[in-house]
Amino acid sequence: MNKIERVEGVLIGKDVDYPPISLWYHFGVQHGGGEPFARISLEYFHHYDFDFLKVMNDYYYPTPKGLDTVRTKADLQRFTTFDVERCEWREQFKALRIIARELKGRAYFIDTVFDPWQSIRRSVAGENMEHLAQNEPEALHAALAAVTENLIAYSERALEIGAAGVFMSVPAAKEIVSREVFLTFVKPYAAKVFAAISGLGRMNTAHIHGEELYMDDCLDFPVNVFSWWDRGPHGPSMDYVRQRVPGCVMGGIDQTLLTRRSPAFLKDHVREGVALGGGRRFFIANGCSIDTWVSPEIVRAVVAASRGK
Repeated sequence: MNKIERVEGVLIGKDVDYPPISLWYHFGVQHGGGEPFARISLEYFHHYDFDFLKVMNDYYYPTPKGLDTVRTKADLQRFTTFDVERCEWREQFKALRIIARELKGRAYFIDTVFDPWQSIRRSVAGENMEHLAQNEPEALHAALAAVTENLIAYSERALEIGAAGVFMSVPAAKEIVSREVFLTFVKPYAAKVFAAISGLGRMNTAHIHGEELYMDDCLDFPVNVFSWWDRGPHGPSMDYVRQRVPGCVMGGIDQTLLTRRSPAFLKDHVREGVALGGGRRFFIANGCSIDTWVSPEIVRAVVAASRGK
């Protein structure tokens, strides 16, 4: 099977020769342009011979000009819709076009986004998000709605360029947000993004981010694939999720081990992950981003073990 046939087989629930594998980490080149980022991404993909490429996206959500924090209703009101082609994201689009040309007919790639809550928090609100949720709920809802529209426009453009899906990270864990905040301010807007792009991509993926997950609250996201830290201390298992969703699961590798264990240990870990994957509707991958200083020998060992070598 070639890379596309293998991924397609998993997506439609057929047996494949081995589960498609990909691994990813943040390259740390967000200060540069789309061309060098595309080259690095493609070099990484080809060097390790992954079955699909998850394109990282470290160009942060474009914040209103001159705004360096969000503390008040007035700050939140500055979040509006904008032309996604005329902001920092143009460099990501530039990279996607290069990657699409290189991989066309050879392999699928998926693009990364962060849900509306994270988009505000990561870029400019930081430590103030819980305060805003408690004290400015209406203004926060309005800001999240605007960010949602921008993320939908971004995702639609990425899919038009050639991405096989959008991989959206959604913070859904006790140690990150309370369940009330998740259900009120996180889930509704993430679900709206997923619903808008449902059917536009073959590999739209919900990455349920965190440790103590509200996984049951996420299982109705309209996506093709669910990704999470299944081998972390709290799970849940891949089998638990697969029994509850119509699509695929992605996981099997504990990303925290790749810079802390030997190649021999990790080969056994990956073989166990493949067994836990259950054969069908399963992509093998890290549960979250791996450390950037991972040894190439380790990555090559992990890929080989995933293919029964």
